[in-house]
Amino acid sequence: DVGYERDAFLHYLDLGPQIRTYNNFVKLGLQGKLQHITFEKFRPEKDIEKTGKINQVLVSGQQILVQIAKEPISTKGPRISTEISFAGRFLVLLPFSNKISISQKIKSKEERSRLKRLISSIKPNNYGVIIRTVSEHKKVAELDADLRNLVSKWENIIKKLPHIIAPRKVLSELDRTSTILRDNLNESFNSVHINDPVLYEEAKTLISTIAPDKIDIVKKYRGKTPIFEYFGVEKQMRNSFGKTVTIKSGVYLIIEHTEALHVIDVNSGHRVNKDNSQEENALEVNLEAAAEVARQLRLRDMGGIIVVDFIDMSNAKNRKILYTKFKEEMARDSAKHTILPPSRFGLIQITRQRVRPEMSVPVLEQCPVCHGSGEVKSSFIVLDDIENNLNYLIQDQNEKNLTLATHPFIAAYLTDGPKSIRLKWFFKYKKWISIKAMKNFHLLEYEFLNKNNEVIKN
Repeated sequence: DVGYERDAFLHYLDLGPQIRTYNNFVKLGLQGKLQHITFEKFRPEKDIEKTGKINQVLVSGQQILVQIAKEPISTKGPRISTEISFAGRFLVLLPFSNKISISQKIKSKEERSRLKRLISSIKPNNYGVIIRTVSEHKKVAELDADLRNLVSKWENIIKKLPHIIAPRKVLSELDRTSTILRDNLNESFNSVHINDPVLYEEAKTLISTIAPDKIDIVKKYRGKTPIFEYFGVEKQMRNSFGKTVTIKSGVYLIIEHTEALHVIDVNSGHRVNKDNSQEENALEVNLEAAAEVARQLRLRDMGGIIVVDFIDMSNAKNRKILYTKFKEEMARDSAKHTILPPSRFGLIQITRQRVRPEMSVPVLEQCPVCHGSGEVKSSFIVLDDIENNLNYLIQDQNEKNLTLATHPFIAAYLTDGPKSIRLKWFFKYKKWISIKAMKNFHLLEYEFLNKNNEVIKN
């Protein structure tokens, strides 16, 4: 019982090899007998067998210190571990261990050797350390400051042990905003705009600690327009989190979720190069989609089993090219994942670490036709669809004369004001688009007509 509605699950393999040492230490801590014992000098016990049983090391009703390894998802309770770890900007601290591990993404043998030598010289006894990718080329002072901060977190927990009545939270991870900044902040960041006063102060405090030279990039947003709308984030979110995700070239993804797995279907849309064979077109579409699929997995934090249905390719060489490209795109993903080669039907299976529920943003609005009995795509997305189709018809199909037939409200929106969207289209495409208001169309319905008044895109 860790305080959630559902009981937590603790697997034998999540106990860690030093569970006996851990048990003794926590027991003494709960009894208030650690005042004169330093953690660095605490004598470790023998590691447990990998094939043992949990009732050999834990008993019913025993109080233990655990960490949430995976948040509750759907009907499942949280998964917990007694292998406590503390993540910092450069390092991850592991009490009850003495091992030093280095991120596989640090390739240079000289740099790996340097980092291991540095950490060995500053690491206290009974602590293990994982050296993160961002530690590459960092100075010892930065690594030492991060290590000291993590050790102090563990020492604070030790001080709290005598006063704890289970179930109780003794330490929280950083909030999501701070975690993102800690893990992703780099030289490419020019500004971080925040409209919430509490988050603003927390972000300034964090950055002043992990990157003092970057403190000036944190800016308080004071505008009257909602911050997401002002920076165009609202539109991007609605485009990115819908069931259908359109890529600029016209290729689109359909993303479905079930209890057991996620399914992503790749569709070519209207993207066809007449000079290429069907196989070449399929490869081009798949390579383009691979980058967006990898991005969507990170963006939505999709975990578990994911199946991607790419467009079929008969050539084994092309399937290998796709597999290599997809692995390159997924290499940017910090979550643990495994990718299987594509089947002859174009299916690629992925397992991706699932720590928390998938990110979801509502992208449906109340239906304007039936006044709430149904839902349709957000108008943000429909306006993007119109422009994507317009771009395709002019750039790819070389249409000379176009008329857009749409609902009067959309027609008015596109033509309103001296700096209307239609005028922007004129400067962009060097063509004047006629717009016809159709009273019998529902709000999000539209058609493109050619010079003969024939429907060419619906």
